[in-house]
Amino acid sequence: MEDERIRIPLVIGGKDVYTDETFESVMPHRKSHVLADVSKGGPEHVQQAIDAAKAAHAEWSRMPWHERAAVFLRASELLAGPWRSTVNAATMLNQSKTAHQAEIDAVCEMVDFWRFNADFLVRVYSEQPYSPTGTWNRMEYRPLEGFVFAVSPFNFTCIGGNLSSTPALMGCTILWKPASTAALSAYYLMRILQAAGLPDGVINLVYGSGASIGNTAIASPDLAGIHFTGSTEVFNSMWGTVGANIGSYRNYPRIVGETGGKDFILAHPSADAQAVATAVVRGSFEYQGQKCSAASRLYVPSNIWPEVKERLVADVATIKMGDVTDFENFMGAVIDSSAFKTHSEAIAEARAAGAEILTGGSTDDSEGYFVQPTVITTKDQGFRLLRDELFGPIVTTYVYDEERWDDTLRLVDETAPYGLTGAVFATERTAIDEAQDRLRYAAGNFYVNDKPTGAVVGQQPFGGSRASGTNDKAGSMWNLIRWVSPRTIKETFVPPTDYRYPFLGPDGSGSS
Repeated sequence: MEDERIRIPLVIGGKDVYTDETFESVMPHRKSHVLADVSKGGPEHVQQAIDAAKAAHAEWSRMPWHERAAVFLRASELLAGPWRSTVNAATMLNQSKTAHQAEIDAVCEMVDFWRFNADFLVRVYSEQPYSPTGTWNRMEYRPLEGFVFAVSPFNFTCIGGNLSSTPALMGCTILWKPASTAALSAYYLMRILQAAGLPDGVINLVYGSGASIGNTAIASPDLAGIHFTGSTEVFNSMWGTVGANIGSYRNYPRIVGETGGKDFILAHPSADAQAVATAVVRGSFEYQGQKCSAASRLYVPSNIWPEVKERLVADVATIKMGDVTDFENFMGAVIDSSAFKTHSEAIAEARAAGAEILTGGSTDDSEGYFVQPTVITTKDQGFRLLRDELFGPIVTTYVYDEERWDDTLRLVDETAPYGLTGAVFATERTAIDEAQDRLRYAAGNFYVNDKPTGAVVGQQPFGGSRASGTNDKAGSMWNLIRWVSPRTIKETFVPPTDYRYPFLGPDGSGSS
């Protein structure tokens, strides 16, 4: 695949649509290497996709649930089998993921979403009301009326597949706008769904700028919902636009979003220093720290800091970074020039502020967008790098007085506006209990003696609140119920034929 340069179309109503305006899809670790020329959609293509979704809705929304589920179960088998290497390769090349990171994302987690969601669908439908003698009460889980706008990020191939397919499984029709920096893997997922028998128009794939695609989609009166993963700022903007347009929609749109994070690792004085250091390296630097769940702030007590520090410096020095087709490399490149600039400026800011660059700190974009795994320490508990999301291989450490555990719990809870993932390390059970209680809203996915990354479908449903999103838990049945509008139906088998109740008669019999 590295030797190919393909043309990628929009897919609208099941038809490939090539546009005159295109953008190049490149390798982040070899930025001059173009993998594909991607068709760029505009407002007219968004409207075509909305029309295609509307046309497909009548039949797809009424299709028996097992027929819809069969499409995605077949897609899971295609991905696990004949398409496995293709989607892995696309994710490695276009998103600079190592083979290990690509496999657990683009194949394993995507297959899990498709398989588990079919089971979650059955659980949702089986939730039915009580029916007393003489009546039958039932709940019909209708797909949303209109189209769902799915907006997916670059960092996980499976997120794009899940954001678009979960509402579709429930009977909705979709306009999918993936990140331009993940165009290649999105294209192949679309091809898998077509090969699995997905009817034309159910999912419509449109590439383009966020403003061009999003403004037209959100302005449509047929907008039924938004399924989003990306930055908090973009999500806030979309929510604001929906609010401003609220009187123009046929229904109140469902807004489901997973956004930013400033995910923490908190070590108690009783913690195992070696375990903490290992969690930092894996939790902060796998996939270049470009995971929503990646640890980017570290709170370590003074008593174990010397050992944690020594292990971190030693481990980071052994990390190999480079072309992801070299399987010895632990890290690839960050996604693009904008990300590279953000990380370079953050490291420079830390130096200027007098923070210590414990290890790493170098950047190089001569060939690809490479940022060394970097550990920063600061004595300023309000330092910006402890508050703001960077989304890269930079973790900032605050070393606290081992006697100030209680104050540190408050710091962890209040320093950043997010609430996505977090981890506590301790061997004392009382400390674990205290952390779970005091950090109750600081993380929607909370880990005890483990890194804060690696949520598994069906095991750790994923999502957070505060500035991290609506916490609708991808990888669980709770996400699926957001894409249906229940209708309660009551059927009476032998209806009454006289309006008079027994108590109305003089003798209580109802007779006059």
